[in-house]
Amino acid sequence: MSFEYTDIILLAMIAGFIFLRLRGILGKKTGFEGKIPTQFEKEFQKTKVSLNPINKNFDEEAQKDFLKGAEIAYETIITDFSDSDNKLIASKPLLSKKIHDQFKEALLDREGKGHFAEITFIGIKSAVIKTHKIIEENLEVTVDFVSEIITCIKDKDKKIISGDSEKIKTVYDTWVFAKDIRSANPNWLLVDTIT
Repeated sequence: MSFEYTDIILLAMIAGFIFLRLRGILGKKTGFEGKIPTQFEKEFQKTKVSLNPINKNFDEEAQKDFLKGAEIAYETIITDFSDSDNKLIASKPLLSKKIHDQFKEALLDREGKGHFAEITFIGIKSAVIKTHKIIEENLEVTVDFVSEIITCIKDKDKKIISGDSEKIKTVYDTWVFAKDIRSANPNWLLVDTIT
């Protein structure tokens, strides 16, 4: 019996020792939720900016990474806008409110006429950054896309009213993407379509 009590006491002492060591290493929550003193506020802001994931210089490596994502976004948006359900689902998180509203209006108009689109995305022939600039707190990047697609618009009787369901068409688009350079959110938004 005495050995069992000794084991319990010994285990309790070990647990207490581990708890105290962890508390010493990790610290404890003080509950302080007050404002940052003014003398430290500027330094805190600098620290927040230095943690910014966007490279303001937008160097060659950053441009390559951006273009990979831009090509995926381009295909996603084109196919989502041109599919037969006349809804923006997959591309919604990639669109600014302005572009989303424009696309939605065009889709409602198409649906109101009883039309729907069929598209086969063949691929992107080229994607080239035309310009990049910081406007206020946004990095805006203009990209020239050249892609190949097969597309047509059909009516409710599945009769083709525009396009060709068998012909590959070369499409030239110039799109503008933007991202808030202060935000930790990695997503870029399509903010304008020039062509």
